[in-house]
Amino acid sequence: MPQLVSLFNAVGGGAAALIAIDDYLGLNGTATLPTLQVNVATVLDIVIGSITFTGSLIASGKLMGLRITPSKPVMIPGGQLVTAGLALIVAAGALYLWAGNLSLPVMLLILAAALVFGVTMTLPIGGADMPVVISLLNSFTGTAVAMAGFVLDNVVLIIAGALVGASGAILTKLMADAMNRSVLNIMVGGFGGGEGTISAAGGPGGSVRAVSADDVAIQLAYATNVIVVPGYGLAVAQAQHAVRELAELLEARGVNVSYAIHPVAGRMPGHMNVLLAEANVPYPQLKEMDDVNPEFERTDVALVIGANDVTNPAARRAGTPVSGMPILDVDKAKSIIVIKRSMGRGYAGIDNELYVNPKTGMFFADAKAGLAELIAAVKAV
Repeated sequence: MPQLVSLFNAVGGGAAALIAIDDYLGLNGTATLPTLQVNVATVLDIVIGSITFTGSLIASGKLMGLRITPSKPVMIPGGQLVTAGLALIVAAGALYLWAGNLSLPVMLLILAAALVFGVTMTLPIGGADMPVVISLLNSFTGTAVAMAGFVLDNVVLIIAGALVGASGAILTKLMADAMNRSVLNIMVGGFGGGEGTISAAGGPGGSVRAVSADDVAIQLAYATNVIVVPGYGLAVAQAQHAVRELAELLEARGVNVSYAIHPVAGRMPGHMNVLLAEANVPYPQLKEMDDVNPEFERTDVALVIGANDVTNPAARRAGTPVSGMPILDVDKAKSIIVIKRSMGRGYAGIDNELYVNPKTGMFFADAKAGLAELIAAVKAV
C-alpha cells in the first residue's frame, strides 16, 4: 500500500502537469497572451506536478527496495549544487514567462528542470524519512491539482486540490515534529541509511535471547497489562486480524490489552491505524505515543510485532541516525517480546539496542505465522 500511494501521487501530479502543458501548447499555437493569473498557475502547475511525478516514482522505488532506487540515501556528485542550479533555472524561466512572454522552448526547459529536480530532491533522502516524504508529495499533488483548477477555471478542482494540499502540508509538519526534525532538514539532510548500512555507534553490546511460543504464551496469559506495538512487519505479513484474535483471547482471560501507535510506524502516515481499524480493533485501544509512553512502566508485557526504529533506545543518545527521534518507551516494560523474522535492521540502517536488552525475548517468526502459534499456545495454557 505505501508503494501504491506513492504511485498514485505520481499519477496525480503528472496528470495535473499534463493539463497545464496542454493548455500552454494551445496558447503557444495562437500566440495569445494569457492573463497573469492563468500564466502563474500554468507555470506552477507544470513545476509542482513534474516534481511530484518524478519524486513520487523515486519514493515508490525506494519503498520497493529496487536496485536503481535503493532505500539508502543516494548522494549525487555535487548534488546540492545541481539541485540549486535546477531551482534557479526553474525560477528564471518562470519569471521570463510571467513577464508576458510566450516561449515553448522556455516552457520545455522548465519542464525538464522540474522533472530532474524531483529526482535529485528525493534520491538523497533515506528510507526512514519516506513516511514524511510521501506526505509532502501528497501535499504537492493537491497543490498541483489546485493550480490545474485555475488553468481550467474549474472551481471544484481548486477546492479539492486546496484541501488535499493543505491537509497534506499539516500532516507533513506533524510527522516531521514526531521525528524531532524539520521538513527542510529531511529534504537536505538525507536521514536514514537503508537496511544494513551502519550500526548504532556506542550502543551497548549483549546477547540475544530467543524464546518459544509456549514461553511467550505463558507470559501473556498470566499478565495484567499487555501493550501491543505494531510495525511494518505486521503490515507486510497482513497479521492485523491475527493480532486482534490474540488480543480477544487475552481479554477473555482478564488481561488489559492496548496498542501503542507511533506517528511514523510503517512506511506511510496512519499506516497502523488503518490496518488495525480494518481488523475491527476497538478505536479506544489505539493509543498515541505521548499517551501510551507513561504506561510502559506499569506494563507486564510489551509485545512488539515487526516494529524496529520506533522502539530503538539509541534515539536517546547523540551520534546515531535516529538521535532525537521520539520513540515508544518499550524498554521500560517489565518484559518485552519481539516477534521478528530475523535480526535484520530497519530503514534507519542501525541495530536495535532493544533486542539485546536482558528483558527482551526474541520470537523469530513471520508476524502472521508467529501470532498463529501464540494463539494456539495461549489456548493450551
